[in-house]
Amino acid sequence: MKLNIVLVEPEIPQNTGNIARTCAAIGAKLHLVKPLGFSISEKQVKRAGLDYWDKLDIEEHDSFKDFLEKYKPEENNMFFITTKGTHCYSDINYSGMEEVFVLFGKETKGLPEDTLKKYIEQTARIPMRPTLRSLNLSNSVAIVVYEILRQKNFEELQEVSDYLIWNQAKRLKCFYVCDKISLIGEQYYANRKDDKNEKVSNHYCNSSSSCNNCY
Repeated sequence: MKLNIVLVEPEIPQNTGNIARTCAAIGAKLHLVKPLGFSISEKQVKRAGLDYWDKLDIEEHDSFKDFLEKYKPEENNMFFITTKGTHCYSDINYSGMEEVFVLFGKETKGLPEDTLKKYIEQTARIPMRPTLRSLNLSNSVAIVVYEILRQKNFEELQEVSDYLIWNQAKRLKCFYVCDKISLIGEQYYANRKDDKNEKVSNHYCNSSSSCNNCY
């Protein structure tokens, strides 16, 4: 899936920096619709995005009108995230979509109300208490985009890491620290020419330190 995150007239540089980092992490394209409340060269933006800026795909638009003319809502899977939304963001079925645009408004006012009324069936809300105004912008982006990615089974993203398992195994000099890594141990020894392979192939170490049976 091609995922597009669109920030319409964002005002707070730290939020945009955080969102830029999220986009880099998930491979989403970031659209920035002017006027912006800051320059993307400002320290706050770069600091929040850390060293991810060179991994970003960013497109800037001179106005919201220009963006809507280029990427027509009628022709694209486009969703307007707002507290006024008529759908819950997680009730939308994104799984069959090849490309999605998710729009978020400025921190103080949100998206233009006339646009929301025009595309009312494409508006979505994140559930929250009715007495509060809104969630933080960067948090809202993360909530919505990860639901979209979840429905697509996190395509092209690394879901789990074996770093902790390998680190523990190496520290104990045992590739059978517990039942959970037995498969990793089997893979390790399957690729290794070692006369002690047979000795440990069916061994599971439950101790906190290496034992006589471990290699």
